[in-house]
Amino acid sequence: MKATSLFKGLAAAALLFGASLSAHAEDTLASVKAAGTLKVGTETAFAPFDFIDAGEHAGLNVDLFAEIGKELGVSIEWVTLPWEGVLPGLEAGKFDMVAGPATITKARLERYRFTPPIAEATVAILKKAGDTTISKPEDIAGKAIGSGKATAQLAQLSAFSETLPSKVDIREYPAFTESYADLAAGRIVGVANSLPNIAFVASQRKDTFEVVLPAFGQKSYFGFIGPKDADHAALMDVIDAALLKMKADGRLAEMQKKWFGTSFETPDSVKDPAF
Repeated sequence: MKATSLFKGLAAAALLFGASLSAHAEDTLASVKAAGTLKVGTETAFAPFDFIDAGEHAGLNVDLFAEIGKELGVSIEWVTLPWEGVLPGLEAGKFDMVAGPATITKARLERYRFTPPIAEATVAILKKAGDTTISKPEDIAGKAIGSGKATAQLAQLSAFSETLPSKVDIREYPAFTESYADLAAGRIVGVANSLPNIAFVASQRKDTFEVVLPAFGQKSYFGFIGPKDADHAALMDVIDAALLKMKADGRLAEMQKKWFGTSFETPDSVKDPAF
């Protein structure tokens, strides 16, 4: 009898513990819905994903999160800061997730949870229009090339530099907008950034910039980031579902065409990034 009572007690405790874990796992989603606000960290110097246009916050991220907000029934509160502070800000709990977006890499997958890809992220070179000294990626050997501080694009530029006969003179910038300004002024001869970004920049300033093709980086994709813990799992699940719904009904492709002039074939998830 005592054994039976003990078993029942343990079973009840296990059920209570399981219910507690389940409720705990839904805490962030529940708090977001209760507040009616999803806090999203980002930088605003990464056109066309996130940038300031005539004093207004604009870009693909703004459009995408407006739709995510509708799907969740909440408003979006943007928290902006330099990119090198965005991921530390997420880990410090300053916001619920990161827009960015960020290139999906092996190291980041170990630390964070990514949404389904929202665009291609393969890295290429932007040069000054009419610069005949750079006609292919290998021509940047020994030249001054800029990239964003603490970015996957910078890491790929560094790796590519090691394969060249003379190393690239790499210049790190807090924001890509600063690197574009230096490129236009002739202080550097190129910028390494993801193809969608530099294609947009070149399309906006055709007399100033050109894209060097082909891209030199490994095939990669951009995604949004959330913490890799049980508290955020339910929130990330519903955001993933919202993005996949937008992909299926064509809204994602329409937004890509609006901001990039083309749409991208992207997988539903990336489990094994190229780098």
